Amino acid sequence: MQTIKYETFFRRSATFLAVAILTFVLLAAGTGILLAYYYQPAAGGAYESLSHINNTVSYGWFVRSVHNVAGNGIIVAALVQIIVMFLGRQLRPSWFFGWVSGFLLALNAIGLGWTAMILNWSQEGFWRLKIELATLQSIPLIGNTIRDILTGGGGINSDTVMHFYTLHSYVLSLGAVLLSVVHLGSLIIQKRDRRRQLVEQLERLVPTAETEESEAETVAQ
Repeated sequence: MQTIKYETFFRRSATFLAVAILTFVLLAAGTGILLAYYYQPAAGGAYESLSHINNTVSYGWFVRSVHNVAGNGIIVAALVQIIVMFLGRQLRPSWFFGWVSGFLLALNAIGLGWTAMILNWSQEGFWRLKIELATLQSIPLIGNTIRDILTGGGGINSDTVMHFYTLHSYVLSLGAVLLSVVHLGSLIIQKRDRRRQLVEQLERLVPTAETEESEAETVAQ
């Protein structure tokens, strides 16, 4: 019973975290759409547009802060979710979709954070991307191709910002929404199935206990 109690706690925690992840994803997507009205995905223009959002647009600083907090929240919640699912012993084949969607969601969240590094066109983001592109370039056979696809075939310029903006705002953001919905849905379905299995086990135990009690009364008589 103690084991079932702990497993139930971790399963409920996993469901709660899945709801939190979906909430963070929707917040990030909503605020991202608002930021896109003023953001310019170009070298130089990116920094100026974000400064305009922070200093001129009404509540622009607040929208951007919510967007950043929601993005970081997705990463943290997705990583904690994997630990909680492991502690809840959710390693059965029936939890396949929950595990796969959870891992893909965590990777997707990390990708969202990675593609955002150059979108503000800051010195830190520029040099960090330059170092990481050099690391990617060292991959045998495909390294140069990956770097050219990400940068647009040259150095870090407006094409690079546009490519990262497209990956961040369309590809990975859409993937985050779909994966968070699938992940939450799979956990709810598996939680319902597990509850039904526990009820069936209890129903089988109750008649057995009643039979043993009747046999004991017969022997006593």
